[in-house]
Amino acid sequence: MSQRPPPRLIFLLNSAQRRLQQWIATQQVQVAQAGTLTPTPAQGGALFVLAKDDGATMGLLAQRLDLAPSAVSGLIQRMEALGWVTRRADPDDGRTQRVWLLAPGRAMLPMLKLAMTRINTRLAAGFSDEELATVARWLAHVQHLDTDHG
Repeated sequence: MSQRPPPRLIFLLNSAQRRLQQWIATQQVQVAQAGTLTPTPAQGGALFVLAKDDGATMGLLAQRLDLAPSAVSGLIQRMEALGWVTRRADPDDGRTQRVWLLAPGRAMLPMLKLAMTRINTRLAAGFSDEELATVARWLAHVQHLDTDHG
């Protein structure tokens, strides 16, 4: 009996991530109204964070989106240019920037929520709750490899 080779986890994870980002963007376009500019997955994530924590600091956005602060700065700058958010200095600490959701950004949330519901349903299709719990546990493990000392 020959042993089955181990799964190519790094390749599978990288490939899945790239394809998932492309698929998310496609799903968002499908649920958007004709002629509506759709946010990128990262922009959509920022809109969701701001919907819950309007006026979030740039640091909080970086933490919630799991992005480097420099990446969040560029992301918010592009979203400001689109009129979806505005950035202002914190009144108590001028060095801290807070980001506020504007009406055009807020108007995208129903479309984004519909797209995320469809995406999550499709991602979970054919898997039991136990299998999904194992996948979620493994992905959380991967997120924290740099902090694990094992």
